[in-house]
Amino acid sequence: MLSPERHTRILQALTESPAVRVADLAATLGVSDMTIRRDIDLLDEKHLLKKIHGGASRLDVLSSIEPGFAYQADKQLRAKRHIAARARQLIADGMTIALGAGTTTVQLAGMLVDVERLTVITNSIKAAEKLYALDPRNTTVILTGGQRTPSEALVGPLSVAAINSLKVDLCFLGVHGIHPSGLSTPNLPEAQSNAAFIKASRKLVILADHTKFGLRALASFASLDQVNVLITDSGLPKKTEEDYRALVPELLVAA
Repeated sequence: MLSPERHTRILQALTESPAVRVADLAATLGVSDMTIRRDIDLLDEKHLLKKIHGGASRLDVLSSIEPGFAYQADKQLRAKRHIAARARQLIADGMTIALGAGTTTVQLAGMLVDVERLTVITNSIKAAEKLYALDPRNTTVILTGGQRTPSEALVGPLSVAAINSLKVDLCFLGVHGIHPSGLSTPNLPEAQSNAAFIKASRKLVILADHTKFGLRALASFASLDQVNVLITDSGLPKKTEEDYRALVPELLVAA
């Protein structure tokens, strides 16, 4: 594994946990402890993390590291499936919905097989692949154009222009980070596409597993007062759940 990939994996680990150990990183990445220590030294010099005894800790900075879809797909998979199943209950026959990019929205796309006369607008390549497998007599799929990102999203001016010409009943978006200051993603063009989806939607539903809370990424795309429904999983600490119930109109915890 080349050093840039290791650095991305180390920083991604720190978005999921406030601190990581050298030994754990070495075992996960299949390299020596000494290699990980050199990586941490370099990232510390660049002010991307804080070197601590036996490992590294997260800095209170905005993340600009965008993990790839394949890396994220198996993270918190059980929680994402529960969240998607709860989101599915909000979708009725005949609706027009928007699906943003992300691994949780892809799980939701795979659960729409029994919805009648559904129209789905998405900028997620992976979600579109799931949807194209459904009965074309029941489901109309509109995939926006745009530039492809590591998270398998189509973003940029073409994507935004397509979204701006449409209106939907419900919009389902995943997030890289959810914080009292708002919702964010490491990818600026993706933030612009997400903002366009929100503007085109009658109701915004955010899908966020418990590891996303308290995180902030480079590009903000919405404030919490724009969220109508927030769906998370039972791994969310009770104190955090109580805090966010006061910030959004409806918070649903998928069992």
